[in-house]
Amino acid sequence: METTIIAVFIIAYLGVALGRIPGLALDRTGIALLGAMAMVAVGAMSTQEAQEAIDIPTILLLYGLMVLSAQFRLAGFYTWTALRITRWLDHPLRFLLVLMLTTALFAAVLANDIVCLAFTPVLTVTLARRSLNPVPFLIAVAVASNIGSAATIIGNPQNMLIGQVGKLDFLKFFLWNLPPVLVSLMAAYGLIVVLSRNRWALGARQAAAIVEGSWPSFDGHQARKGLFYTMLLIVLFFSPIPRHVTALAVAGCLLCSRRMKTRSILGLVDWHLITLFCSLFVLVGAVEKAGLPRMIMGELNHHALHVTDPYWLTLVSVVLSNVTSNVPAVMLLSKFLPPGHETLWYVLAASSTFAGNLVTIGSIANLIVIEEAAAHGVGISFREHARYGIPVTIVSVALLAVWIFLSR
Repeated sequence: METTIIAVFIIAYLGVALGRIPGLALDRTGIALLGAMAMVAVGAMSTQEAQEAIDIPTILLLYGLMVLSAQFRLAGFYTWTALRITRWLDHPLRFLLVLMLTTALFAAVLANDIVCLAFTPVLTVTLARRSLNPVPFLIAVAVASNIGSAATIIGNPQNMLIGQVGKLDFLKFFLWNLPPVLVSLMAAYGLIVVLSRNRWALGARQAAAIVEGSWPSFDGHQARKGLFYTMLLIVLFFSPIPRHVTALAVAGCLLCSRRMKTRSILGLVDWHLITLFCSLFVLVGAVEKAGLPRMIMGELNHHALHVTDPYWLTLVSVVLSNVTSNVPAVMLLSKFLPPGHETLWYVLAASSTFAGNLVTIGSIANLIVIEEAAAHGVGISFREHARYGIPVTIVSVALLAVWIFLSR
């Protein structure tokens, strides 16, 4: 039985890493879901145990924040913001700085995936109209969203999981992660500027190939409503009220709208990502029941690779995040960390998020930018992304290691 469970887990995680199975139209979510179903089918878990393996507070927090982000998307707030900062397009380096700071801020508060989804189409078309090459700017959006999202528990899905499982305080998490985020963001800006020399202009033929798009018109009332509830949510995160309860309460208030239809709001909830999370919980729960994490921990300790050491944890997190993507990596590594050791959880959040910049598969935010850009006629190859992503990741992880040393 244990051999079967381990085989199902390895096959599912390899499928998640590759993103597809040759000959089938399955994506990462479909593969993870099939793996979870297989665990129940082979008797690794009962349906009751599979249900209990899912961390419901994490799912509810994710759901509530998705409803909040849907409010901003329907109000055209992201589009309005992206268009507003294009006033600096006459000075590309200044525009790049403002773009990265804005993206990082939004990613820390409103989740990085949504920011990338909303910003990419607007920027692609607007930059092409001004004969500017969208590629370095779009890669900057992905990089800044990944780095910026590391600052808060609600910045990305893996941080939400870490915050819930590790029972971390919102303010302490923010104060520990903010310094490496700010320094890494400035370093990333400098690297992108250097690597983009003589690459800012876009040829006339390339500009003509850009596909025009449409986006929601700006609704000031709905945007202000979203901002109000966002500020309320952040304030309540500093209270003793469980975060998932707060997020659900805010989501409930937003659903009670006279203008925004429930179907429109819920249509923007990423059910795909929620299904992926639930499936991964079941997969990891099954192998935990079979004792695989204890076996892995024993092997790592035997070779003096202690993931309870923050430096080794950083290295393992970076590697694993770029093999399976950061959400599955965090879900697996969280099984090895002691609940009371807060610094280790902070390190896992920062390292797994910074690791997302290394290659395209490392972060869902990267894939969103690449797919949205392609839909508008701009191709970002694996090699093009790695040209920026590899040095940015090396520098940001090195800066994180320095911060770990200084904060001890």
